[in-house]
Amino acid sequence: MSLYDDAVLVLKGYEDQADLRQDYLDHLAAHPDGLWKACRAGHITASALIIDPEGGRVLLTLHRKLQMWLQMGGHCEPDDSSLAAAALREATEESGVSGLSLLPGGPVRLDRHPIPAPCHWHFDVQYAALASPDAAHTISEESLDVRWFGYDEVPQVADESVVRLLQATRARLAV
Repeated sequence: MSLYDDAVLVLKGYEDQADLRQDYLDHLAAHPDGLWKACRAGHITASALIIDPEGGRVLLTLHRKLQMWLQMGGHCEPDDSSLAAAALREATEESGVSGLSLLPGGPVRLDRHPIPAPCHWHFDVQYAALASPDAAHTISEESLDVRWFGYDEVPQVADESVVRLLQATRARLAV
């Protein structure tokens, strides 16, 4: 199965955010290259919020270009077999944490946000990745810092998109 076909199936199976989900599907229908960074109308990205439920904390990255605390994530690559694989790859690369596993049940949220030209939109498919309490992390080239934050600290450092992702992740975990 191609990454494009996987993305369509994942989005069709995602049951929340119906209007936004349809926008993603419409984007892919109109742009067969809509998974790739080269698509100037916007492109699908995959991200994962790394969470340690036992410790009540999440690992965020201080994004080098955007200067914001965000979940790990980024562009799909030709070797990615699925959106889930892209999200897990990005989370591992950007955090240095080994042994991550995605929370079952597919994406946790969708978040479409504008980005600077030449592209216009990121259509982010957001997952959650579970980390062990003793997970060691590193700072990648894309980050200025990588740090654990308690659930209650996230609204003080991150934007509403990350806060909503954390809320949805915690609801999925029932914590």
